[in-house]
Amino acid sequence: MTYRAPISDMLLSLNHGAGLKAAVEAGHYGDFDADIAAAVLEEAGKFATDVLAPLNRVGDEHGIKLDAGKVTTAPGWPDAYKRWTEGGWNAVSGPEAFGGQGLPVAINAACTEIWSAANIAFGLCPLLTASAIEALDAHGSEELKKIYLEKLVSGEWTGTMQLTESQAGSDVGALRTRAEKQADGTYRIKGTKIFITYGEHDMTDNIVHFVLARLPDAPAGTKGISLFLVPKFMVNADGSLGARNDIYASGVEHKLGMHASPTCTMTMGDHGGAIGFLVGEENQGMRCMFTMMNQARLGVGLEGVGVADRAYQQALSYAQERKQGRAVGKKGDGSDAIFVHPDVKRMLMRMRAQTAAARTICYATAVAIDVSTRAKDPKVRADAAARAALLTPMAKGYSTDIGNEVAYLGVQVHGGMGFIEETGAAQHYRDARITAIYEGTNGIQAIDLVTRKLAANGGAAVWALLDELSAIVKQVGASNDPAFGTTGAKLREALDALTRTSKWLLERVTSAPNEALAGATPYLQQFGATLGGCLLASEALAAKGDGLADAPRYVSLARFFAENITVQAGALERTVTESAESVAAADAVLLG
Repeated sequence: MTYRAPISDMLLSLNHGAGLKAAVEAGHYGDFDADIAAAVLEEAGKFATDVLAPLNRVGDEHGIKLDAGKVTTAPGWPDAYKRWTEGGWNAVSGPEAFGGQGLPVAINAACTEIWSAANIAFGLCPLLTASAIEALDAHGSEELKKIYLEKLVSGEWTGTMQLTESQAGSDVGALRTRAEKQADGTYRIKGTKIFITYGEHDMTDNIVHFVLARLPDAPAGTKGISLFLVPKFMVNADGSLGARNDIYASGVEHKLGMHASPTCTMTMGDHGGAIGFLVGEENQGMRCMFTMMNQARLGVGLEGVGVADRAYQQALSYAQERKQGRAVGKKGDGSDAIFVHPDVKRMLMRMRAQTAAARTICYATAVAIDVSTRAKDPKVRADAAARAALLTPMAKGYSTDIGNEVAYLGVQVHGGMGFIEETGAAQHYRDARITAIYEGTNGIQAIDLVTRKLAANGGAAVWALLDELSAIVKQVGASNDPAFGTTGAKLREALDALTRTSKWLLERVTSAPNEALAGATPYLQQFGATLGGCLLASEALAAKGDGLADAPRYVSLARFFAENITVQAGALERTVTESAESVAAADAVLLG
């Protein structure tokens, strides 16, 4: 089956759960008309259905080919990318001064979900270009912006992020790629990077690489890393392409999933060294790179949402068509569609509810990013920046965990046919797996949440968010709607448990760091389950308040999430606060 963007669900999530409507009404978006969101998403959905979705299976089956340093993408890929850029999709949130449309990050986030759902391997390329645009716009010199930014914004050229080396994965400070300054102010880069997504391809005539490297006299560790812009082809004074730079794809990976996305080993220095241009200041590369990584982490979270929604749509369709067994109590001949069986309904509801929660967490992150740059009041901007920082590890970690679980359930709903490649369910499962690993593993996201985001300003951003969630829970209770069932009570119990866990961890971040780190991942899960439940409840309340015809559907969805998923928060509290000793005993168990 093909993909259809769930526009109504996305708009409810964006405007109410994520708070876009309230932020617009508060004046944080200037003269932006929120109604434009519906028009943009409708058009994005059409492009995704007509152009990108049909290529998803094609890309998975054909993959990519490397020959003499050149990568050939799957059939239809270059043409689809050309149509993508001609439609202006790469420029949605790009800076207007360089040809972008200047639309909010929140709108582009919704589009990113659509591209990821239709064709996650294709959508990964512009996701990285968007991060490159962000870093260059924030930290690049005016000269570099003038040469490269407009081409990146339009999508005429694409961007890459080059951090990883064989000995330097999560430990970026261990990288060995070297940069030496030249008399003309450029730098010569020598080294090898691995796992470079779209490091080489045939969809554009130039690729702009952002490479982390170390100067000869640089301090050790992350304090001695600099960021360089390294083009595939040099650019002449008139803007035309010049000589080939000394950066080549020397290998491509053969992967579990994402077959259509080239993952390259990039070699610099076989012919004297690649010419690079400093971005930002020397030895300040990590600060610049984090600008790219934070944008990319939200994008990867949206990949989790997208692949989850695609897997859910396919599983629902299959469950309505596949006949096996009979409904309880039914008499007569013939089999029923497996959709009638309670356990299949449970799986489908879990898929849909978790996808909806992850979507809203990601959109809320995007709205916070927007407000942090668009609001006029400095305090509002600062508070929004703290909110965005807090939500980012959950947007990336929780949403990609959900993407993996939902894709797993999609295979299960298909039964034996889910294990057969021709149904397509297995591809979603394979493609989803990397999202929990790249752009900072989900374990790293949990550590970031506990050691940096929770601990910032004594937990101020956490307490502010929990206060807002508590207000939602009170509204659920005040609605007196029996359709909510025990939603209010379950959310209140979860919030109380999350508050206790947050305080416990905050006390131990400095006094007993190993105890805090042992509980980091279950804490992220607890926070995500609680936050997701409350945000879905807020959407249900908004749907009721607006008199939407399908409001009962959103109430039922919020109830299911609260009673089946958020309810785990209490157990996760005990996991965080009581399991440190059992984790500490790992050496004796695993190595004894």
